[in-house]
Amino acid sequence: MSWGFLRDLLSGVNKYSTGIGRIWVAVVFIFRLLVYVVAAENIWKYEHDEFECNIKQPGCENVCFDHFFPVSHIRLWALQLIMVSTPSLLVVFHVAYRENREKHHKRRLYRSPGDIDGGLLCTYLTSLILKTGLEIVFLVLFYKLYNGFKVPRVVKCDISPCPNTVDCFISKPTEKMIFLYFLVATSCLCIVLNLSELSYLVFKHSIKCYLKRYIKRCQ
Repeated sequence: MSWGFLRDLLSGVNKYSTGIGRIWVAVVFIFRLLVYVVAAENIWKYEHDEFECNIKQPGCENVCFDHFFPVSHIRLWALQLIMVSTPSLLVVFHVAYRENREKHHKRRLYRSPGDIDGGLLCTYLTSLILKTGLEIVFLVLFYKLYNGFKVPRVVKCDISPCPNTVDCFISKPTEKMIFLYFLVATSCLCIVLNLSELSYLVFKHSIKCYLKRYIKRCQ
């Protein structure tokens, strides 16, 4: 898979973001996308081939692997990365709509199409809420699917067609667990950044509305 589209998307969103939003883009691009492409993807590349059980019963190893890893870590991370970046398209589309509207009317309708105010503010807040919600959903999904944020060295399996309880061994569990903690930590950091930006924009807009009312009252 080529990650060029996601990189271009994040670069486009960066133009219309606040300072906190630009930090979020940097965290996603450097600490999530690059780490995923450069390191994490290679660690889980041969996870099925390196999953070994102490029995040669046909089908047992495949069934045990499917039971303990119902969805590949690496594919779930890729899906998470795509999903949490997608809501940013709402902002890009809204700005493009504003620019197209100005071209259609052949006059300036906004102080700047990229200014976060009016309808674009609602779109931006919606994108932040969606990104935060998706981050939380994926963290819960990880926790439920893998029984916590850990990678055990040995897993015991007694599912048919295994004749009895067998021990299965996961390769490089410590290295995998370190990267798992790192990616969970960056996901939590992105949640904090999204909530901070959401609070900042709501506070800023509230102050702006209050000042407008105050000035009208004084006049």
